[in-house]
Amino acid sequence: MVLEMNNIKKSFGENEILKDISLKVDKGEVVSIIGPSGSGKSTLLRCATFLEKINGGTVKYMDEVIADTDANGKVTYGDKETMKRARGYFGLVFQQFNLFPHYSVFKNCAEAPAIIQGRDKDEIKESVTKILEKMGLGERADFYPCQLSGGQQQRVAIARALAMKPEILFFDEPTSALDPELTGEVLKVIKQLAEEDMTMVIVTHEMPFAKAVSDRVIFMDEGYIVEEGTPEEVFDNPQMERTKQFLKNYQNGQY
Repeated sequence: MVLEMNNIKKSFGENEILKDISLKVDKGEVVSIIGPSGSGKSTLLRCATFLEKINGGTVKYMDEVIADTDANGKVTYGDKETMKRARGYFGLVFQQFNLFPHYSVFKNCAEAPAIIQGRDKDEIKESVTKILEKMGLGERADFYPCQLSGGQQQRVAIARALAMKPEILFFDEPTSALDPELTGEVLKVIKQLAEEDMTMVIVTHEMPFAKAVSDRVIFMDEGYIVEEGTPEEVFDNPQMERTKQFLKNYQNGQY
């Protein structure tokens, strides 16, 4: 087990976004999270990666409790060392690529392993060079983000996440800012990672992709997990009326 989230609650003021969500991700598993806008998908990812603090529940990485809730409902996160260790377990790829515009492609990928992980300079150079080659970006190492297409920038963002050698990669709508042609090249990279048994959680609106690449699909709506199962179970034989309605509306272009 790489990630376990139990009974997660998250509110913004009076607005309850996550209502008792539980999720487990095993090593090598690819989990896609689908659902309408506003269902809590991205908030769940932000809670898993500590960009948002939970209001209740438990978060574990590699069987280590990182955040817990006591009998009085008070949430406590781990100490500085625990949080540093936990952040080393995952990589996060955003909708908007969030690259440093004044850094080259290589430096965007090499900076965090050097500063955060304190790894050897030569080892980082070798590792990042290999990852960029794998992403089809070997010849772009000295380019700056403004010199790249959107698809190339998103591939750099994936390379940057992989450079940290994470146990799990999170993707938050990784193709929503791209046109259809560029979407294809990014999804191809993610599919390749899935074939290499990279553990991933992917929030996506790309239904055919989710069906093709996932071991498990989770359908969320209004802060709840409504249904989950294999891609065949969720897409071809959904049990819940809300799931059926969503997939039908999606096919009709209403989402």
